[in-house]
Amino acid sequence: MTKITTGFQNLGKPLRFHFPVSIVRSFLVAQVAGAVFLLSCGVQGPPQPPRVEVPGRIADLSVHQVGQRLEIGFTLPQQAQDGERLRKPLEVELLRAQLTPGANLPKSAPLALWISLEPNQWPRYANERRVTYPAALSEVEFKSWRGQDAVIAVRTLTRGIRRRPVKSEVSNLARLRVLDVSRPVEHLESKTTENAIALAWQPPAKTLEDLEVKFLDGYRVYRSATGKPGSFQLVGENNEPSYLDTDFEFGRAYFYEVGAVFKDGGTTAESEPSQPYQVTPHDIFPPARPTGLTGLYTSGAVELVWDANTEKDLAGYYVYRHESSEQPKRLNKALLPTPILRDTSVQPGRTYFYQVTAVDLSNNESRPCPEVEVETGN
Repeated sequence: MTKITTGFQNLGKPLRFHFPVSIVRSFLVAQVAGAVFLLSCGVQGPPQPPRVEVPGRIADLSVHQVGQRLEIGFTLPQQAQDGERLRKPLEVELLRAQLTPGANLPKSAPLALWISLEPNQWPRYANERRVTYPAALSEVEFKSWRGQDAVIAVRTLTRGIRRRPVKSEVSNLARLRVLDVSRPVEHLESKTTENAIALAWQPPAKTLEDLEVKFLDGYRVYRSATGKPGSFQLVGENNEPSYLDTDFEFGRAYFYEVGAVFKDGGTTAESEPSQPYQVTPHDIFPPARPTGLTGLYTSGAVELVWDANTEKDLAGYYVYRHESSEQPKRLNKALLPTPILRDTSVQPGRTYFYQVTAVDLSNNESRPCPEVEVETGN
């Protein structure tokens, strides 16, 4: 075994110790490993400051007047200005300013805080990240704003250290003229035809301020399959107080709302919608009477053929027969799916008269076609 000798001075006399090489090698490896551990784990870098989440700027703000409220729409930011995802709760601030009609918008609009929405308040008005907030104007506000131009903006904020607000930049500005729109449309009525639901109503006579209606530009018609709030979708517009809805199915319930549209100063505003009006159209319209009926006696039977009807809801045909002054009797119990019939119940030497009707899926039967006369030979 190889040994290592080391010496120390003790009272003038050297002391010598002998250690095996393997023990010394293990000691040195342990010392090096300990140093590496201290360098990697025991030394810490300088502390990092907390991340400041400045919300990104909103750039798609839109404002639309409905009655005595402003429908304010915008998409909430998902990222902060540093490009990282927002993790802190968002608050929303709506800002506003008032301008004289036609006045130029100053570079720095005198925006004032109008409405603040806490993180638990705006989600009820959101569809994913898109918010549509109905900002109602009080009676005093509406009177003072009527006929004036409103400038609306929005910004969001998070909370930093000690709950200090960290605000985004102000959004794009939306400008509109607040109009004295009419009261809701009333007296809706309908008539169902074979091809449309015909709606009609009375034009509004008074505005919200009880004045004569001005700037009326037309009407918007909304439809829903359930009648629940928020489910109505725009289906059409018309300048007259009427509308034909051709996209419908018999037997299904439909709910309608109508809003009056006003335009002035580049602004389009709308009255509050009418009360929901329900229509369930029923098919009471028979098909057209068949045409082109011909009959031929051959091989002991009468062969009948006629032109096919073109209705989409056609179910089939009934064939009627009689002799001289008798009342016509139906030959087929079940509806014929095709415009052809072979009558084998005839007798030779007789004269028969035939008619055909068309029947739809709602069991509406058409008028009979002009009858044809067929003589059977002896």
